[in-house]
Amino acid sequence: MLQMFKGPITGPKFFAIFASFFIVIITVNVIMAMQAVGTFPGLVVRNSYVASQTFDAERAAQQALGWDTSAYVLDHELIVEIVNADGAVPDATVVGIFGRPTQMRDDQDVVLEFDGAVYRTPIHVSETGNWDFRMQATAADGTPFHQRLKVDFRN
Repeated sequence: MLQMFKGPITGPKFFAIFASFFIVIITVNVIMAMQAVGTFPGLVVRNSYVASQTFDAERAAQQALGWDTSAYVLDHELIVEIVNADGAVPDATVVGIFGRPTQMRDDQDVVLEFDGAVYRTPIHVSETGNWDFRMQATAADGTPFHQRLKVDFRN
C-alpha cells in the first residue's frame, strides 16, 4: 500500500488523488441531501394557495379571542395554560401534535383535558431538548385557534 505513495507524482497518480477528493465530496453531499429531505418534509399546509384564501379572516377571529398561551412538561405531562384578555381560562377543546420541530419520528397526537385551571395530558418524552406543541383549539363559540408553542421542561 505504501508503494503507491513512493516515487514522483505522475499524471495518473495525480489524477487518482484529484478524483478521489471529488468522489468523497460528492458522496458526502448526496448522503447529507438524502438525510435532509428524508427527515423534514417542510410542509405546514398541503396547499398554500387554498390556505391563503381564508387566512386573514381566521387570523382576525383568532386574535379577537385574545388568548395568551404557554406550554410546558412537568412529570411526564404536557400542560398548556390558556388565558383570555380578562385573565380567565376559556372553555375550549384542545388537541394537537407534540413532537420535535425537525422530524416526525417522535410525534404524538394528544387530546388535552381541562382540570379546572390548565389543560393537560400524559406524554412520553425520551429526552429533553427542543420540542413543540402544534395546538389546535376550538373556543366555545366554535372559533378555531391554531398555534405552535415551544415546550419548556420543568422537571
